[in-house]
Amino acid sequence: MSITIKSADHIAGMRLACRLAPEVLDYIAPPIPPGITTQEIDRPAAECMALQGTVSATVGYQPPGYPPYPASLCTSVNHVVCHGIPNEKPLKKGDIVNVDVTVITQDGWYGDNSRMYLIGEGSIAAKRLCALTFDAMWLGIQQVKPGNHLGDIGHAIQKFAEGHGFSVVREFCGHGIGQKFHEEPQILHYGRPGTLDELQPGMIFTIEPMINAGRREVKEFGNDGWTIVTKDHSLSAQWEHTVLVTETGYEVLTLSAGSPPLPSFVKATKT
Repeated sequence: MSITIKSADHIAGMRLACRLAPEVLDYIAPPIPPGITTQEIDRPAAECMALQGTVSATVGYQPPGYPPYPASLCTSVNHVVCHGIPNEKPLKKGDIVNVDVTVITQDGWYGDNSRMYLIGEGSIAAKRLCALTFDAMWLGIQQVKPGNHLGDIGHAIQKFAEGHGFSVVREFCGHGIGQKFHEEPQILHYGRPGTLDELQPGMIFTIEPMINAGRREVKEFGNDGWTIVTKDHSLSAQWEHTVLVTETGYEVLTLSAGSPPLPSFVKATKT
């Protein structure tokens, strides 16, 4: 399956989708207070999509071998790595949660992003994991420019995360995106510089590292067919942006008024 290079019209469609996706995260009104359930996060997200005229890409999503996904977004709490299904369990002080939103516009374009949230004050360890995972994502983004390779993105993330004593999940990765939820290429969050596909203007993909406080191994949890957790029960964090390869570098498409402040080492969201 080949990598799709987006035309100017395609990029315009993706700009809209990727503007609307983070607006859903803004709409759920962080900070998320203790006592709220993840189902109570899902409901306003669905409401926001209805107001936008978008639909959720996850409701009913069913890759081969999976049951249909039942919610408007994914909520992955503490040691849940990804694909956590919203439920009725109240969040408590000290929890961390990843909220992952993908919308589809009326023209069929997908916008995909996620953010981490601390519930209450949060422990020093949880704050550190969330902050350094955010930095790792941005270090990967800064490798995006024509002539660089996908391996440069993964290497930057892996080197930084492992240098701080964390591990990088390898079973799940970023992906190309457009009028399909998942396209080529796969964006590994580990790797060697100068390897894999060369980046070209017009490529659009997600960078979404999943970083564990403990070991990198993961497993399925329960029997819902979706939830993935760390094998050692350590905390896991993830951030996600959708990124365009421009003629001179990168453009982060999934930024909004509610996006968290950039790391100090990031000077521009478009190069």
